[in-house]
Formats: sequence, C-alpha cells, structure tokens
Amino acid sequence: MENEEQLIDSLKIDLQIDLASKISFEKIKEKLAEYINHLINNNFEQLIYILYKVDVNESKLKRLLKENPDAASVISDLIIERQLQKIKTRREFRTVNKKENSDEEMW
Repeated sequence: MENEEQLIDSLKIDLQIDLASKISFEKIKEKLAEYINHLINNNFEQLIYILYKVDVNESKLKRLLKENPDAASVISDLIIERQLQKIKTRREFRTVNKKENSDEEMW
C-alpha cells in the first residue's frame, strides 16, 4: 500500500501524469500504459525524454520490445520497475542515514 502511494506520487512528479491518489497497482499499470500509448502515437519526443528522465535501462527496453509487440505495456512495466527501485533505494538510504546519525550521537 505504501509503495503504491509512493509510486503514484513519483509518477505524478516525473511523468506529469494525472492519477487518482488511491488506485490499485493494476489500475496504475493500466493508466500508465494508456498514457505511454498516447505518447507513442502523439508525442514520441516526450516519451524519449521521460525514458531518460526516469532512467529506464535502454538495452533491457530494446530486448523486451523485440520479444513483446505491446510497446506501451513493456515501457510502462519498465517505468514502474525503475520507480519502485528508486523508492526502495531511498528507503534504504534513509534507514542507513538514520543509523549513522544515531551512532554519531553516541559519541
């Protein structure tokens, strides 16, 4: 649940996509795929910008697109995967940072 809320927030910020605050993970994927499909058909430059901004792995994207003809679904899955990686990294960094700060206070 917390990951879904953070994912929605990060997609709103990084992609400028309009998502409801409380929607299921499947609905997030569906809405994102619709948005990506719109960009593929109407604003491909914006899609490329988003892929670089989110830092989607280019070689993985190319490989998956060769295997699966549904580009919007592949791209949305990779964006979600990358955003969840970022959320996890931030959470871990905060935990490590809190621990380091509490260790410093002991001295």
